[in-house]
Amino acid sequence: MNMLKAIVCAVSILLSGGGVLAFDAADLRIEPVVENLRTPWGFGFLPEGALLITERGGKLRYISPNGQRHSVSGVPKVQTDGQGGLLDVLVPSDFAERREIYLTFSKKQKPGSGTAVARARLSSDGRKLTDVEVIFEMTAGNRGGRHFGSRLAEAPDGHLYVTIGERGDQPSAQDLSRHNGSVIRITRDGRSAPDNPFAKRANAQAEIWSYGHRNPQGMAFDSAGRLWVVEHGAKGGDEVNRIKKGANYGWPVISYGTHYSGAKIGEGTAKSGMQQPAFYWDPSIAPSGMAIYSGKLWPNWRNAMFIGSLKSDHISVLSGSPLSEVAKINTPETKRVRDVREGPDGGIWFLSEDLGTLYRIDPSK
Repeated sequence: MNMLKAIVCAVSILLSGGGVLAFDAADLRIEPVVENLRTPWGFGFLPEGALLITERGGKLRYISPNGQRHSVSGVPKVQTDGQGGLLDVLVPSDFAERREIYLTFSKKQKPGSGTAVARARLSSDGRKLTDVEVIFEMTAGNRGGRHFGSRLAEAPDGHLYVTIGERGDQPSAQDLSRHNGSVIRITRDGRSAPDNPFAKRANAQAEIWSYGHRNPQGMAFDSAGRLWVVEHGAKGGDEVNRIKKGANYGWPVISYGTHYSGAKIGEGTAKSGMQQPAFYWDPSIAPSGMAIYSGKLWPNWRNAMFIGSLKSDHISVLSGSPLSEVAKINTPETKRVRDVREGPDGGIWFLSEDLGTLYRIDPSK
């Protein structure tokens, strides 16, 4: 890809925990790849060296290998409402054979709007979507523009996982008859799998894989095939959770945060039958986007989690067992980081919503 001129930044690396990862500011280069985006939300890599980038207002951008861009036609109509709009994009591992992509977006419902998933085929020139089909939408019933979740991930076995926020309706995250506040697992055509934990339970939504989430906006599989999500708390209590089949992650019964008023949430920080987070932040960083690194370019970063912060303008780096925050990448470029992914060549890519730019981090040498 024809990259813009690289900028070698004076990277502010704040180490904690004795500097578990060997970050050296002189060894990092941050480079803008695509600029002048309007409220970017997610991105994906195409095998021919091109990119897809979503903009929350409803545009899907195609960036060619030589850096040319255009809008892709045929995108489903989105309900742009508060935090809603066109959200994540997934390029599956078999894209070269099928040219299918998946999109999440806020869809108009009666009443209100809700998180939906669409499947489509991308034309060979990247200019249009065809065979567009909404394969899933959450149970209806919520007005307002909060907490759509919307991250997509492809499992090693080919199933799709989707995060869904509780839409600001806190009790609904404990209600299995609704999709609010859950991670769902579906097939490539949007059906629930027969081995889903609630597939045979009366009055439960068959797609639900885990529940009790507030607003998960980052999701990734690690090298062992385990699924992780990162989700927003309220005032404090942002969480990283390892997702287990059928597990309840507690919202709004337990939390390490408080309501924005300062009032206590639920029953405290723990309750039998509810999962504890693998890590939490207090105060909140408003996490969004998550990459679990392969170690391709930086072997000592293998299995580290890189998580964007919408509130504190940095990328948080977690590592170890138990997880701890070992570093923060805080630069002029890390303004309201919405998405973080590892590129095909091992670089770390991230979207700055405030700056409207897709960046990549590489070794400077």
